[in-house]
Amino acid sequence: MGKYRGGRINEELKREISSIIRSDIKDPRIDSMISVTDVNVTKDLRYAKVYVSIYGKEDKKEETISILRSSAGFIRKEVGRRVNLRFTPEIIIELDSSIERGMHIDSLLNRIKER
Repeated sequence: MGKYRGGRINEELKREISSIIRSDIKDPRIDSMISVTDVNVTKDLRYAKVYVSIYGKEDKKEETISILRSSAGFIRKEVGRRVNLRFTPEIIIELDSSIERGMHIDSLLNRIKER
């Protein structure tokens, strides 16, 4: 599988998983905004790591990520229906904290600049 094809598959899965989370998961406990930031599929198309960023209260993030992890089977089934691949990858959901790290580094740089 070429690098170009892998990138296309990652982007297609990112778009579909984002759509599934936004419109098909009907859990009333999810009240935060969820953004799919990245998807990495292994070369054999067996596993897909989905990185999500959750905007909302800090205490709700853990609950929301556990709800998403428990609905990974549903997400996989929907991806299998929507995307034509030989294998439907197993969905592994990870919390992406790169935005918070970036904001922290930005605040540290601003403090250094003020001195």
